[in-house]
Parts: sequence; C-alpha cells; structure tokens
Amino acid sequence: MLAPNTPHAGSSIGAILVDSGKLTIDAAERILRLQKEQGLLFGDAAIQLGLLSSQDIQFALARQYDYPYLLQGDEAVSTELVAAFQPFSPQVEALRALRSQLMLRWFTGERERRTLAVVSPARGEGRSYLAANLAVVFSQLGEHTLLIDADMRNPRQHTLFSLENRAGLSSILSGRGEVSDIKRIPSFKDLSLLTAGPQPPNPQELLGRPPFAKLLDDLAGEYDVVIIDTPATNDYADARTIAVRASGALMLARKKETRIDDLRQLVKQLTHSGVAVVGSVLNEPPLVNERN
Repeated sequence: MLAPNTPHAGSSIGAILVDSGKLTIDAAERILRLQKEQGLLFGDAAIQLGLLSSQDIQFALARQYDYPYLLQGDEAVSTELVAAFQPFSPQVEALRALRSQLMLRWFTGERERRTLAVVSPARGEGRSYLAANLAVVFSQLGEHTLLIDADMRNPRQHTLFSLENRAGLSSILSGRGEVSDIKRIPSFKDLSLLTAGPQPPNPQELLGRPPFAKLLDDLAGEYDVVIIDTPATNDYADARTIAVRASGALMLARKKETRIDDLRQLVKQLTHSGVAVVGSVLNEPPLVNERN
C-alpha cells in the first residue's frame, strides 16, 4: 500500500502511525505513558514496548518530513524500484549521491541541460533499473521529473511502473500519438512516464528524424529533469542517436561483465558526436536483475 498522503510536516509521529493503521489509539497511549515516565523519545518508547519496529519509525519520519515512499507489498510498481521501497538502504544512498553529482554537473537549470540519456554497451547491464530509480529520487527531491523509455526494441519501463504500453514514444514519433500519452505516476511525488509504445519496424529512423529532437526540446521546457532509457549500444545505433538529441549521457558499466574496450569505444563515439559524457556508474550484481 502507498503511505497515506494526509499527514504532513508538523504532524506527530504517533498521529502519522495511527492514521496509517500501524498503531492503535490504545497502543499510542501506552507509548505516551512510557515516554513521559522515562523521558524517552516516542520512537524509543514504542520500540522498548515492542509495539513498533525501527522501520515503522523511519516510515513515520519520512512522512513527517514530506519524503514519502512505498510500503513492501504494494503491487502498483515493481520492487526493482528500490528508491521507492528501500529509501534508507545503501543502494538508495548511492543513488542520492549520484543525484547530487548530476545536479551539480548537469541539471543546473538551463533548458539544454534538462535531458540525460542513460547508456551502456550491452544488454543486462542495468540501464532500465538505473534510469527508473534515478527518476524516482529526482521526483522525491521535488524536481518535475519525466522518464522516457526510448528503448523501442526491448522496453521495460511500462513493466516496472505497471502501465499499459499501447501508446507511447513510437506513437508520437510516427504521428499516431500525442504528448497526452505521457502518464503521471500517482504513487510518486512528481514523476511522469512516457512509455516506448508499440514496437515500430524502424526505431532508428524515427529517433533520427526532426520530430524527436523537437519533442525533447518541448519536454525540456516543461520538465526540470528528463531521464531517457536507451537500448544497448553494441546491438543498435539508437542510443547514440538518442544521446546526441539529449546532449548529455550517463555511462553505465556492470562489474565483471562490461568490457573496457566496449566502454572506451562508446565514449569515443559519443564525444565525437558532440555528446557530453556527464559521468559513469559502476553497477554491481546482483543488485540488478533485468533483461536490457
């Protein structure tokens, strides 16, 4: 289930937990009595009585500071979205550190620096995972965020966010869709997704035509952050075309799997095409389990 949206900053931890169904009124009164008797913090008193876990307290603090996340068991989105389900884990701390670096080095407010392609040489290296979780942490920061699935050959984002893929990027680029095909993701603070859409026979041609560049420019005028998922560069030229249109690229490598020569070749191709390689990320298995 989604953490309820009613409690906001200023609500007490006890009120948040009662409203969320994690604590009864009687249990809250027991905690308050012990808190007063021993001069404890509410959370410490609750844990001492065995009525709440440290995870419950973290949940309440996140709601109190307007940093909502999803609870385990929520079937609305995939558990691969660790930024939504495990906001206090080392993985997500690393994602937030990456977000900070990108805010300093790329997403600095200028319109031409609001789009970023996530690229890597081979399939299975974690592009979809990284793109999706980066989009989540940017939205948690309050950035007006859009995630685009530009892998029209092996799309995954609609699966991660439990959306249909009947219309999307391919529909818009072929003149059969509208920007209204972008879907707001209600489980997150400020996140939207443009799925890949039906698989076209000519993805590379669609991406190379002026309408794709115009679409990205229009979206950069509307969103603060636009993250683009791409196909493997070893298999198709699509990702290089996407990165040129986006102006910036974030390189991804998977530990013990990605070939150094492939990375060097990709960096060379991107820089020769005028793409700013903003940085690189090393992904360590088994944190990612994906096909793309």
